[in-house]
Amino acid sequence: MKNNWWKVLTVVLLLYTAVAGLLLPVPRLAILNETIRNLYFHVPMWFGMTIILTASVVYSIRYLRNPSERLDTLSHGFAQTGILMGIVGLATGSLWARYTWGTWWTNDPKLNGAAIAMLIYGAYLVLRSSFADEQQRARVSAIYNIFAFAAAMPLFFILPRLTDSLHPGAGGNPAFAKYDLDSNMRLVFYPAVLGWTLLGVWITQLSVRLTLLKQYIHEKQLA
Repeated sequence: MKNNWWKVLTVVLLLYTAVAGLLLPVPRLAILNETIRNLYFHVPMWFGMTIILTASVVYSIRYLRNPSERLDTLSHGFAQTGILMGIVGLATGSLWARYTWGTWWTNDPKLNGAAIAMLIYGAYLVLRSSFADEQQRARVSAIYNIFAFAAAMPLFFILPRLTDSLHPGAGGNPAFAKYDLDSNMRLVFYPAVLGWTLLGVWITQLSVRLTLLKQYIHEKQLA
């Protein structure tokens, strides 16, 4: 139980996010209305994705410096979870757009940039599956993972701010913190960021353990 306290914290934080996020009062703003509650799910998902993908690229760099099967597995596991969170982030963003902007998708630079970034990371998964040799797959994947991270971060956070965008904090629009992320929302938003990030780490841990177990069984069968 000592080593699993953070899992209990994860469950508590996400339960709190779900309950408080749906029941606590939120600012009454034109257009957004009740959809602003998606801020507790959509935005923390992107925060968590960024942290998870950062962990993935760190393990890729460590692999290139000191190659090991464990580091490659960790890098791949974090990348898979990051991609999953990115897809869910796109889905919740599309749902939000439907009820605020009147369409599932708009020609918005932040939306398009996020979609391109996910495609870049999708190519990472395809690339890994194209190699039969394990060492070659791990080395090329690590290099591509670094490239994908370097390409994705500007698409997420830099380029959309250089042009007009419907998203807050871009194209001259004020950020949420300036006009609607009040003290009540902060009480839910920050725990939500931590909760979703910890959930991503938990998913990755389970994925890595399963992969290592499969590798162990395979090695035993060959022995």
